[in-house]
Amino acid sequence: MLTFVEEILLLMLDDQDGRLVDLPRSAMNGVVAGAVLMDLAMHDRIDSDLQELRVVDKTPTGDPLLDGALARLATSPAGRNSGAWVEELARDADDLREQALARLVSRGILRKEEGRFLWVFHTRRYPVIDDREQREVKARLRELVLGTEIPDPRDVVLVTLVEAAGLWDLLLTEAEQDKAAERIAQLRKMDLVGQAMTQVVRDIQESIAVASTMAW
Repeated sequence: MLTFVEEILLLMLDDQDGRLVDLPRSAMNGVVAGAVLMDLAMHDRIDSDLQELRVVDKTPTGDPLLDGALARLATSPAGRNSGAWVEELARDADDLREQALARLVSRGILRKEEGRFLWVFHTRRYPVIDDREQREVKARLRELVLGTEIPDPRDVVLVTLVEAAGLWDLLLTEAEQDKAAERIAQLRKMDLVGQAMTQVVRDIQESIAVASTMAW
């Protein structure tokens, strides 16, 4: 199963040239950081309230991309809320993003290409080799927000990340976005796997939105 970071990066990849869509750096970093925290929440490793995001289980998940962040949270002083942790992990967003892209390359989903622009500026592209994962993620989201099907908890979380990153233009036409607006709002408010899980997802989503307006 792909992590949320991997899924959100597949959604951000331009199908034609293999480059990530042009998002403000702060928005990209906030979404990557939030995606890691969302995955830790889905693995029942963290919980939150208005004052604090805390580790409730220090057991590694077995995923190196997530376990580095989990260890960092577990060994840090208590009292930091979701917003503070989104800011903290966003400082490592470049490394987290490169790890996720490298994993997608190792799985044969993407191909890494490097070159030079005007013979000076380093460029990097990730053309899609096997687009099944990318198509599957996009199809799941489209069916979810345009239909009435009962959602899977992970898909609800992915909706919150897409909303926080402002990526609906990549998935839906303007008319479809208008049609899906009420459904998206409903999905974001759903009780996922208990009220505590719902709260931590909302806290992280709000923190991503705030982080996206800041410069790192």
